[in-house]
Amino acid sequence: MSPPRTDVVNAFTVDVEDYFQVSAFAPYIQRDAWERMECRVERNIEQILALLASHQTRATFFTLGWIAERYPQMVKAIATAGHEVASHGYGHERASDLSRQAFTDDVTRAKGLLEDLTGQAVLGYRAPSFSIGQDNLWALDVLVATGHRYSSSIYPIAHDHYGMPDAPRFAYATSPGLIEVPPTTLRMFNRNLPSSGGGYFRLFPYALSRWMLQQVNDKEQQSAVFYFHPWEIDAGQPRVAGIDLKSGFRHYVNIPRMPQRLDRLLGDFKWGRMDEIFLPERQREAALV
Repeated sequence: MSPPRTDVVNAFTVDVEDYFQVSAFAPYIQRDAWERMECRVERNIEQILALLASHQTRATFFTLGWIAERYPQMVKAIATAGHEVASHGYGHERASDLSRQAFTDDVTRAKGLLEDLTGQAVLGYRAPSFSIGQDNLWALDVLVATGHRYSSSIYPIAHDHYGMPDAPRFAYATSPGLIEVPPTTLRMFNRNLPSSGGGYFRLFPYALSRWMLQQVNDKEQQSAVFYFHPWEIDAGQPRVAGIDLKSGFRHYVNIPRMPQRLDRLLGDFKWGRMDEIFLPERQREAALV
């Protein structure tokens, strides 16, 4: 296999949430039980930061406000290491389940909390479970109004829980002042195939994931957007009892192999922060004024 292109910088992103906050587990773990769950996000983030440092790579961390409130030093450590702290909302509620006012309150609360902790402008937002789509595009207007400059919330695939298959595959302006930067897909067999991380990265053989990203870099000359969650490197996380087979498979498949795969991925491609790849420098500077 030919080596990856060295002149294309891809976005390495982490959705900072813990295992018990996964949307698929919502029927089994009530929100009011979160405080009683064993939270493992700090140790996992520490491992991720060490891995990124070993590859001299900076990344974007889409961080839940709920997590940031409870682990402020962890959020500060992410920012101090030179990574971008972006928003994953406050309470990991799907944007598609919220009213306009509730969504506004959620993203405003998270943005303010993260900015207070880091002293840096929060420019990016990723909806939990990529839950912005055809039926709630008004959420993009809310993001503009609340001072965000980009979103990574519309996944251009067909999926049983999310997706907008006809959406553009690469970064595009949604309205003045906001761009949408979707997770990466590869166009094959007249459909968009997921090739940007998460459960797909754990399920597919590493060589296939690598090849798919390389096609996007080499043939389409586009930056890819890769994502994963801290709990995906945590083979010791508590098992959630009583979950259905499909959810269990999606959540737990190949977690023990994930750290090694991430290490290979970081070595095989060139990576950076979302804001530095996709936002013009003048927009980044203006947000800091």
